[in-house]
Amino acid sequence: MDAIWKRLVPLGGILFLAGCAAQRYQAAPIVASDTASRFVSRSLVDSGLQLFVEQNLGHSVSPWPPATWDLQTLSLAALYFNPALDSARARVAGTEAALLTAGARPNPTLSIAPGIPTPYLLTLDFAIPIETAGKRGYRILAARSLDQASRFDLADSAWTVRSGIRAALLNYIIASQTLELFRSEEKALQDQVSILEKILSVGEIPRQNVDLARIELSKIHLAISTTEGQIDEAKATLAAAIGIPVAGLRGAQFSWPDVDNPPSAESLSPEIVQREAVVNRLDIRRALAQYAAAEAGLRLEIAKQYPDINIGPGYTYEETHSFFTVAASSTIPLFNRNQGPIAEAEARRKEAAAAFLERQAQVIARSERALAVYTSALKELSEAESLRKLQENQLQITQQAIRSGTDIRLSLDSVQIQILILDRARIDALVRAQRALGELEDAVQKPLDPGALFNIVPESPALKGPPKDRNR
Repeated sequence: MDAIWKRLVPLGGILFLAGCAAQRYQAAPIVASDTASRFVSRSLVDSGLQLFVEQNLGHSVSPWPPATWDLQTLSLAALYFNPALDSARARVAGTEAALLTAGARPNPTLSIAPGIPTPYLLTLDFAIPIETAGKRGYRILAARSLDQASRFDLADSAWTVRSGIRAALLNYIIASQTLELFRSEEKALQDQVSILEKILSVGEIPRQNVDLARIELSKIHLAISTTEGQIDEAKATLAAAIGIPVAGLRGAQFSWPDVDNPPSAESLSPEIVQREAVVNRLDIRRALAQYAAAEAGLRLEIAKQYPDINIGPGYTYEETHSFFTVAASSTIPLFNRNQGPIAEAEARRKEAAAAFLERQAQVIARSERALAVYTSALKELSEAESLRKLQENQLQITQQAIRSGTDIRLSLDSVQIQILILDRARIDALVRAQRALGELEDAVQKPLDPGALFNIVPESPALKGPPKDRNR
């Protein structure tokens, strides 16, 4: 009996040490009131955001916060705050963990069979599983492909966030420019009404002319109120796209220096756009990674036709005698050779291939349509600018006539109002061009404006996320 215990004590020590290496559960409760209060406290003056922006821009930003926020810095703020990116990063962490799981080797097994009823009988069997046909390598290959796909998904989510920032900033800038035009038109109309009232007082025009001018002035007042509401709405949309409350934008100024100068259609040839759409789009690259995972999965199921082997020594103690053995075991593929899982894996590979081809065709069609819409919008913008130049010539003629005494101030106001109306028409054409450019950028998932240097790729440091100890 003492001999048995002498053998069991070391074994118990090994099992105890193995248990000491186990990980412990760590609670991570979520309290809705705490997360809400942290969200409300977010703002663009965050010091952690400053570090994040400087790391990704490659230079210091002083003073902080910057005097004006442009598309690039606002996009970085969104990558720092937006919760959609945290969800995508969590999915990447999941595929990284799955890669560890795929690479793990199976643990050996130990079985103990004490003698019953006699205490002088003990059997120990130790078995080491050996995977055959490269199954572990195929598991790792499939997991690595899925991990790569999740990183493309993270970059795709980041591009979606950046696209939302672009649209919101465009709406804010355009609404601000439109408000300035309406206020300039308001001044011209007020001057016009004042002049008409003086002419009416001497009886040279009917009251109807004054009333019509006042109606136009009232329309401008209404348009100003509407545009001010659009500015507030655009600011709220911008805050939501960043991932902060509207109060977090307090005091921030926004700029888009090149908004009035979108790239020419000649600089965006159909061949270049189509190539960028096919090669650069993140969902295309994600679909390729998913196909590679399906391919590796099929190879794994084919490898499973060959059974694994369990091999190891055995020990038996009986009365005062010890017996040592070496045993090997394996599953006998008698009733099936894994035909069902192989067929399922082949179907998944075909599905992944079909999904890739379908997505590729959609991307090419979308890029061609977006380029056609953008080219048309640029032509409309060019015509609006030409018409405004003609009206500016008329303004100069009217100003000369007033200086020579052959015309009155009322004519100048009328020409100025017409120019402002053409300015609004030009802004409308500019909005359509910029939105079409945004759709074209979404089609290729790459900035096409020369001033937009910030690109999003899976290897971008910005996608790694902000420091984990920040106040979220």
